[in-house]
Amino acid sequence: MKLFITGIGTEVGKTITSAIVTEAMEADYWKPVQAGDLDDSDTHKIKKYISNTKTKFHNNSYALNTPASPHLAAALDDITIDIKKIKAPKTKNHLVIEGAGGLLVPLNDNDTIADLMQPDYKVIVVSRHYLGSINHTLLTIEALQQRNIDIAGIIFNGDENKATEEIILNKTGINCIGRIENEPFFDKTVVREYAETFKPELEKLNK
Repeated sequence: MKLFITGIGTEVGKTITSAIVTEAMEADYWKPVQAGDLDDSDTHKIKKYISNTKTKFHNNSYALNTPASPHLAAALDDITIDIKKIKAPKTKNHLVIEGAGGLLVPLNDNDTIADLMQPDYKVIVVSRHYLGSINHTLLTIEALQQRNIDIAGIIFNGDENKATEEIILNKTGINCIGRIENEPFFDKTVVREYAETFKPELEKLNK
């Protein structure tokens, strides 16, 4: 099973969600495009959070130097991202794939993060509550549905907001996998606890 983690925007919790899902499934992890922070990349962060010994970490297809939209970061590195060169690593294990920013973040003049999603991927949407997040969440889900991309469910990140969560779930009909609270910190223990909580819902996706 290949699970693609996308967010409704930047800084909504894709990386910590990826860590929890990776730990829960003892899956491999792959970040196709990393823009900036190459010495402390998302892959580095995930490694710090994982306790199991089964997970393997696969190299970025593109590791760009500037923390910016991938299309700009690539241009600053004097390259053009070619999505034909972005191929999922071969593994017999489950694979967690973390996107960059939101669904329509541009990779080049023509392609976006959404174009990386293959027919056999199941997508988990990460939503964080803020003014406007309902709109951003519904737009993300609608864009996925228009592309006939399989939506595995949604994970809410942050303090509970029943009104927001209920309207999103009622309007979309998608499954809520769980919520990540505003924790004071995350470490291997906290990630493992969430992994155990989310594991039953995640295992249903493989049936």
